[in-house]
Amino acid sequence: MEKGRLSLLTPKNSVLLLVDYQPAMFKGVGSGDRNLIKRSAVAAAKAARILKVPTILSAINPAGNGEFISEITNEFPGKEVIVRKVPSFDGMEDERVLAEIKKLGRKKIVIGGLWTSMCFCYTALHGLKMGLEVYGLMDAGGDAFPEAHHYGVKRMIQAGVVPITWESLTSEWMHDWANPKSGELFKEVYTYDAILGL
Repeated sequence: MEKGRLSLLTPKNSVLLLVDYQPAMFKGVGSGDRNLIKRSAVAAAKAARILKVPTILSAINPAGNGEFISEITNEFPGKEVIVRKVPSFDGMEDERVLAEIKKLGRKKIVIGGLWTSMCFCYTALHGLKMGLEVYGLMDAGGDAFPEAHHYGVKRMIQAGVVPITWESLTSEWMHDWANPKSGELFKEVYTYDAILGL
């Protein structure tokens, strides 16, 4: 394992990229509980907002798939959702997404998206090819059927993507309970299940 991956994710060394969290994409998910998948993506977004982690949102064909879900966009008032001009499964094939990543200049990128074996996976593989340290938000992924999600995750891990969940991500970014944002994180992220009634 590369030395870089042994260093923990922090709000200063990483970026969050969320891809295609749109109504039609959720509607097609059959690999797991859609509410839990959404919960994971929203929890990661909330943690990123609280800890000021740079976040990029990318969508494909909103006319057909619907707008990026408000549970996430509401966390980042005024932030543009980058609608990919090229209708590619790879979120990083869009020049504006790529430009945002390059502008930030961070080596660690956390990616979550729908569907796992396609837009999520291809975007993550692109990040690896760019030389980024890619972390896959696996509990925020979903696909048309369980095998597609399973093998999408397996493919990413085999290629070098580091698997992570919203809870471990939040804890890694926070680092410890002495973090001045720990109370806010506990209220808005760690107990998010209670808010949703899950």
